Parts: sequence; structure tokens; C-alpha cells
Amino acid sequence: MDQVKQGTDALFILLGAIMVLAMHAGFAFLELGTVRKKNQVNALVKILVDFAVSTIAYFFVGYTLAYGVNFFSGAETLAAKNGYELVKFFFLLTFAAAIPAIVSGGIAERAKFHPQLLATAVLVGFFYPLFEGAVWANKFGFQDFLKSIGGAEFHDFAGSVVVHAVGGWIGLAAVLWLGPRNNRYKKDGAMSAHPPSSIPFLALGAWVLTVGWFGFNVMSAQTIDKVSGLVAVNSLMAMVGGTLVAVLMGRNDPGFAYNGPLAGLVAVCAGSDLMHPAGALVAGGVGGAIFVLMFTLTQNRWKVDDVLGVWPLHGLCGAWGGIAAGIFGSTALGGLGGVSFVTQLLGTLAGVAWAFGSGVLVYGALRMAMGLRLSQEEEYDGADLSIHRIGATPEREPSW
Repeated sequence: MDQVKQGTDALFILLGAIMVLAMHAGFAFLELGTVRKKNQVNALVKILVDFAVSTIAYFFVGYTLAYGVNFFSGAETLAAKNGYELVKFFFLLTFAAAIPAIVSGGIAERAKFHPQLLATAVLVGFFYPLFEGAVWANKFGFQDFLKSIGGAEFHDFAGSVVVHAVGGWIGLAAVLWLGPRNNRYKKDGAMSAHPPSSIPFLALGAWVLTVGWFGFNVMSAQTIDKVSGLVAVNSLMAMVGGTLVAVLMGRNDPGFAYNGPLAGLVAVCAGSDLMHPAGALVAGGVGGAIFVLMFTLTQNRWKVDDVLGVWPLHGLCGAWGGIAAGIFGSTALGGLGGVSFVTQLLGTLAGVAWAFGSGVLVYGALRMAMGLRLSQEEEYDGADLSIHRIGATPEREPSW
């Protein structure tokens, strides 16, 4: 019976890893559909290569920092329990690799390629796993400290704060260091509009992310005996809430419509195992509202050129998700309880501070050492031709 349980657990978390791996295609197509045509190839290549770099950094360094587990042993040892520890690494890797995938959308269209790969290695290999380990493995006595203040541990079931808020606040730091795209904001106060290059690809990316999210949330149980239909339905309700609010507030704009479900899903990750579905609906709806309001403010009033809105979507909706778990997870609002609003607030603020500080440090150092931006001419030509020497849809065949 134990052998069957071990095999089932390994298969369960492997399927989750594959679903979250597929989400990286969603990141790629969401970015591809949002950026201008001259930067579409770069969007596709960045997400793939960032994932490869993340795998190396997390396998050899990051996973050990977070959980004290390393893989420097024989294959016979690694294959124990049907290789469960290996597929658990695979699953958590897909979360870690979401950090550079999130950042990628914010710095699109003007960032150099190789400095971003170095940033990926440092963030996924060092900065992200330190906070991940603090929350999910009680490293440095982080959870004990918060429990002593708020009466409960910081609860982040599927990474509203650990993954999304951290990625979004690192992304904000990178965007601020880079500055806006050339000619985006003019000296006379006018703005150049850069509409999405492909609504169908943007929608495809959002759909792939949305479907994969059910692996992201549900499989965070990590073993089959802990799987909960409550997590699945709460994810569904938050997705719906985010969609409807974003469509209404965004006046039917398809960009808002397709980022709305993502905002809702980001907001429910932390408390998806605790909330009542009605609470998840509200939490997701608030997430949709946060995205529409803050994306508009960021772009138009504050003139922060966050291309995909990764700070509002992941940074702010992720922070809201951490706090929302302390509100809608309480028994007073139909949740399962066992959470503290004070602890959720403090844990969220700690994640935000760590992420933004990490982003300022890493991207600031890279900016001084090797520069972050393409030249003005390279940016004008587009990252596709400047970096990859080919466009997404070459219009001319070479003549021989």
C-alpha cells in the first residue's frame, strides 16, 4: 500500500509540475501579444532561456538554500520513493522560474538579453529561495517569530506573496532602473500609445496561464491525501471575480478583460485552501479592481513604463492576496480559520521589502557593471533584430 501511495504522490506532483511548466508558455504568449511586433521573438526566447537558467541555479544552489536538500548523491538514492523528492524539486522549480518570467513582462522592449540572464541566476539561485525557505520551511525562525507576534504562522498556501508579490516588486525595481521606453513619455507631457500587437496571442497566453493555475494552486497540496476541491473551486471563483470586475472597470478593454482572471488568481493563491468560495469571489474581484486602477495610474499619471503591468498584477495583487488570506480565511467570514490578520500583514510587508530591496540591489549592480538597456538605435530597430537577428514574421525571403 505504501508503494502505491508513494507512486501516486509522485505522479500527482509531477502532473502539477507539468501544468505549471505549461504556464510559462502562457507568460511567453501574454508578453508576445502585448509588446510591439518588433519585440515578439525576444519575448518568446527570454521566457524559455530564463527557465533553463533558473533550472540550473535552483537545482545546484537555490533548492538547497530553501530546504537544505541537495542532489549530490547516486541515482539509486534519488530514485527512492519513486523519485518523489526529484519531482517535488521540479514542481517548486516552476514556481521559482516564475520570478524572471514575471520580471520579463515589465522590462520588455528595451532590456538587454544577457544581463537579464545573470539577474535570473542570482535571483532564482539566492534571493528568492531565502524568502521561500523562510515562509515554507521556517528558515531563520521566520514563522516562529511571526507566530509569537500574531498568534499564527504566516499562511501562503500557493504563493500570492512568496511567488507573485516577490516577482512583482522585483520587477518594479528593474523597471525603475531601466526607465521608460524611448518616446513613451514626451517632454510636453504627451504619451505615445503602444497598443498590443496581437489580442489573440495575448488572450491565448492568459488562457494558458489560467488553466495551468489550477495545477499551481491545487497541486500545492504536494501529496494526494491533502488534495482539496475547496482550492479548485476557490480558484475558479476568484478567476471569475477578477474577470467580471476588470471588464466592468476597464470598459470592455480586452487587455483588462484577459488580465482580470490573472489578477483574481494571484489574489487567491495564499488563502485558496482556507476561504469560503464567496470570500474567494470577493478577493478575486478586489484583485481585478486593483489591477485596472493601478495599471492606469502607473502608466498614465506616474509614468512608470511597466509594459505588462507586472507590478499591479503580481506585486500589488499578490500583496493583497497575502492580506486577504487573513481576512477571508477567518471563521467569521466563513473560512477555515487558523490565520491571523496581523501575521498576514507583517509577512506580506516582509516579502515586499525583501523583494524590492533585492531587485534594487541586483539590477542596480548590473546597471553599473554592464548596463541594462539596449542602445537607442537597437531599441528603435526592436529587440528581435537587435538581439536575435530575425523578426517574428519575416516579410522577405533572402535572395541568393
